[in-house]
Amino acid sequence: MTARPQRARPGSPELQALVDELAERLGRSVAVDDPLVRMVCTSRHFGDEDPVRIGTLLQGRADNAAIRHVLAQGVTRWSRPGFIDGRDDLGLLPRYVVPLRERGHLLGLLVVVVPERALGEPETAAIARAADAVSAQMYGEHIAADSRKTDERELALELVGTDLAARTAARRRGRELGLLGAAEHVLVTVVQLSCGTELVRQSEAALWGALEGFRQTRSAQGLIAIGKERAMLLQLRDRPPGPDEVAAQSARILDELRTFLDPSADPVIGVGGRHPGLLDASTSYEQALVAARAARRLPALKNVGDWDLLGELAVLLQLPEHALTMSLIPKPLRTLAEAHGGDRLRDTLRCFLDHAGSIPRTADALGIHRTSLYYRLRQIQQITGLDLDDGAHRLTLHLGLRIGELLAPGDGVAA
Repeated sequence: MTARPQRARPGSPELQALVDELAERLGRSVAVDDPLVRMVCTSRHFGDEDPVRIGTLLQGRADNAAIRHVLAQGVTRWSRPGFIDGRDDLGLLPRYVVPLRERGHLLGLLVVVVPERALGEPETAAIARAADAVSAQMYGEHIAADSRKTDERELALELVGTDLAARTAARRRGRELGLLGAAEHVLVTVVQLSCGTELVRQSEAALWGALEGFRQTRSAQGLIAIGKERAMLLQLRDRPPGPDEVAAQSARILDELRTFLDPSADPVIGVGGRHPGLLDASTSYEQALVAARAARRLPALKNVGDWDLLGELAVLLQLPEHALTMSLIPKPLRTLAEAHGGDRLRDTLRCFLDHAGSIPRTADALGIHRTSLYYRLRQIQQITGLDLDDGAHRLTLHLGLRIGELLAPGDGVAA
C-alpha cells in the first residue's frame, strides 16, 4: 500500500518549449514547479546545478527538507517575483522565483537558479515575459485538470452518499468510465485540516498532492474528493488491508501534508472500517469521520484514528459534540477526581479496569505491591460509594473514564 513521494504531473510539450526558450536566452537553469514545489518541467543545466537540482532530476522531486525551506519563504503568497536564499546544508543555491498566477489562481512557480543573487533589467524583463506565457499555458491545462477532478469528486461523493440507488448508479458509471476496477473490498480514509493560516487553494493542492499517490497502487485503485480543509480517499482492493498497511499509508499522508502545509493546519486522519462490497463505502465513510474525530480529541492517537482499533470509543464518539461535556462523567468519578490523591486513584482505577479486574496484572502494570493495590481499591470504593465487584458499577466507572479521555483539557475529568 505504501507509495513513494508523489511527483507532479509532467508538463506539456508546449510548456517545456517555453522553459527551454527562456533558459537558453538567460544561459541559466530554469524550472517550473507546481504550488507544492514539485517539478513540472525543467531546462538543461548551464553549469549552475546544485545538489537539490540534481536530486530533483533523479528522483522527480526535491526532498522534503528543501520543499519545506522554499515554502517557508512564503512564496505561495508572494504578489511579485523575488529571491529565496540558498542553504548550504541543503545543497541549495539562491533562486529567483516568480509566482505564476492567472485570474487569482496560483498555478505554480517559475524558478531560475541565480548563484550570485542578482539579475539585470534585461534578464528580469525576459523572465516576466516568459512568466506571462507560461501562466497562460498552465491555466488552460489547469482548467482541463480541474474538470477531471470535479468529475472524480462527484463520483466519489455519490458512492458514499446515503441514497442506495444513487450509490448503485455511481458504481456502474465508475466502472464504465474505467475509474473503478472489479475489486470489491472498500476502505475510506478522510483527512481534515484545522482552520490554519494556509490559503484555501494551497490547502486543496496539498490535500491532493498527499493523496494522489494512493489512487493507483499495486494493491489498490481509488478516487479522491477534495473539499474545503478536508478530503476523502476511497480505495478498492482485492483483499482488506492489514493494520500495518493502513498505518504506513496514514503516516505517509501525514508526512506529505506536514511538508506542504504550515503547522497550524494540524492534519488528522480517520480510517473507516474494511468492508467487502463497494455499496458499503458509505458505512466506511461514516466510520472514517468518527475515527477522525477520535484523532482530533485523543492526543495518544498521534493524529490518526482507525475505526477498527477504537473499541468502545467508536460508540461514545457518535454522541453529538455538544453532549461531550462534564455532565456525562458519573458523579462518583467526579467525586474521586476531587478527592485527595484523586489523580493517583483514578490512574489505579483505570489500570484495574483495563486489566479486567486482575489484581496480579494490575499490580505488575503499576509496579506496586498487591497490598498497596488492595488499599487503593478500598479507598476508591469508599470515595465513590461503588462496589468494584459489581459488573454494572465497573461499567459505569469504565465508561466514565473513557468519556473523560474524550473531553478537552479543562472540560472534565482529566485523561
